[in-house]
Amino acid sequence: MYIRTGDTVRVISGADKGKQNRVISVNRESGKALVEGVARVYKHVRRSQKHPQGGRLSKEAAVNLSNLQYVCTACGKATRLGARFTANGSKERFCKKCGAAAGEIAPAKKAHATAGTK
Repeated sequence: MYIRTGDTVRVISGADKGKQNRVISVNRESGKALVEGVARVYKHVRRSQKHPQGGRLSKEAAVNLSNLQYVCTACGKATRLGARFTANGSKERFCKKCGAAAGEIAPAKKAHATAGTK
């Protein structure tokens, strides 16, 4: 589950299949994410001071993470993400198609560092 807030993702199944946009938030417990402009639903609101007219508000619904695929910034393709250790011992996400780094997951640890050890 390497998708994070701010990543660009493509929807791979469902009514919005093929749409590509940015992740607003990720809920790790339920395994779902909110994606801009994807899975729009109507919420009916009654008249109040905040919504004087009332009516229907359109908002994003949560999409299962299994229905999303990360879009690599380097190669521009929808791909899976992997995890690897860098030379200084930090853990990073990477594109499985082109091998480009996609951001750090964990800080550096001496136990995983390979630079200068021989």
